[in-house]
Amino acid sequence: MSKREEERLLKQAQKLEKERARLYEMSSFERKYRNFAYVCGIDEVGRGPLAGPVVAAAVILPKDVEILYLNDSKKLSEKKRELLFKEIEEKALAIGIGYRSPARIDEINILNATYEAMREAVSKLAISPDLLLNDAVIIPEIETKQVPIIKGDAKSVSIAAASIVAKVTRDHLMIQYDEVMPEYGFKNNKGYGTKAHIEALKTYGKTPIHRNSFIKNFV
Repeated sequence: MSKREEERLLKQAQKLEKERARLYEMSSFERKYRNFAYVCGIDEVGRGPLAGPVVAAAVILPKDVEILYLNDSKKLSEKKRELLFKEIEEKALAIGIGYRSPARIDEINILNATYEAMREAVSKLAISPDLLLNDAVIIPEIETKQVPIIKGDAKSVSIAAASIVAKVTRDHLMIQYDEVMPEYGFKNNKGYGTKAHIEALKTYGKTPIHRNSFIKNFV
């Protein structure tokens, strides 16, 4: 083996060791609550966009599972999220997903719609969780013990997994909407209020997936 090859392998090993140390730190809450049989991470995506649903995901991972490079979905590239999404699907004990439509968001406001989507996600789990690790919030009307964690999607592997599932699920949906309504650029903006999206709103008007309560200043 050449010296260059030895150096390359050594760097790979060091990188892997560093990543495993990061994941160990991100598993601190999961270790803290090891006495609970099924710990579930919950997160949502889509509170801020002008169009599309809010989507919540609930994920139960096996204890001591290793999913390298698992992180807050906002810190990952689209390609990395897609790869991790598939790995989470393969390794998770249970995944539940909840949606609330733009009409429902307009009806009860985004916070309450988010709570409904989270409760739906939990209800769709094939396994009943003993503990919920939430990204910053306490979900009303749920009897299961909850632990809110500020910036939890960067501090808990379970919440990070949920953030990736929610983000990829919603992105796929917005890409499908783009195929039907290409004028608004949903494939690229995912419903968020980019300059091009707002200009399209002014030019073409609103669609059935726009949130009336969010776009009233633009149309």
